[in-house]
Amino acid sequence: MRHRVLLTRLGLVLAVMALPMPVQAADALDRIIKAGVVRIAVPGNFPPFGDTGADTKLEGYDIDTAALIADALGVKLDLVPVSSGDRIPYLTGGKVDLVISSLGKDAEREKLIDFSAAYAPFFSAVFGPERTQVSKTEDLAGKTIAVTRDTIEDAELTKLAPVTATIKRYPDNAATEVAYMSSETELVATGNIVAAQVLARSPLKKTTIKFLLRNSPCHIGLGKGEADLLARVDAIITAALKDGRLDRISERWLRVPIGDPEHPETAK
Repeated sequence: MRHRVLLTRLGLVLAVMALPMPVQAADALDRIIKAGVVRIAVPGNFPPFGDTGADTKLEGYDIDTAALIADALGVKLDLVPVSSGDRIPYLTGGKVDLVISSLGKDAEREKLIDFSAAYAPFFSAVFGPERTQVSKTEDLAGKTIAVTRDTIEDAELTKLAPVTATIKRYPDNAATEVAYMSSETELVATGNIVAAQVLARSPLKKTTIKFLLRNSPCHIGLGKGEADLLARVDAIITAALKDGRLDRISERWLRVPIGDPEHPETAK
């Protein structure tokens, strides 16, 4: 009986071994190169990262970055405008190959997708004229700072500012910007997107970053386990940071050189 059981089990093992091995699916990088096109999810209504221009074509920081990636891969670019909530589902559902849509990295998202190196700065900070000597929260003592009420910047500033600092709260970003630009306040606490508008409208004020309140740089989203594609995208970002291509994109849309996206204060 024991011999028959052993022979039966051996027969099953041999039968399984004789079955044809499944063909391994091509990885994402192979699929992109063979198709000659890369599908990239981008923002369609989030300037300056992505928006519809006067010619009805998409334009913005992420659009230029997507074009840079496609060009470096040697393939055509298929832009797929998505809402913030659709960015990850489009990637995990196979509707796009990459997500370049002001995507921040966190632990929950890392369970679902992988992230490239940072390609763009996205942060909240205290900004002010170049001549104003402020580099840390203690330096806010005796200063007036404009901030939009009930924002991340408001919460961080309220928590960190010395008691002698005067925080002036405004109902929206436009009012906050006007207060700073008209010198109603010495400094402004805001996000780098709003700061880009300030820089564009007041070049003589020479506004610079004083210190960060919160940093959440943008990363390119990729499917889980796509090691070859991740390595290729990271290499493209590294080269573009080194040769100035990402600097030019940042200066075009954010009015400042990129510096190190992980440490945007280096762009001072």
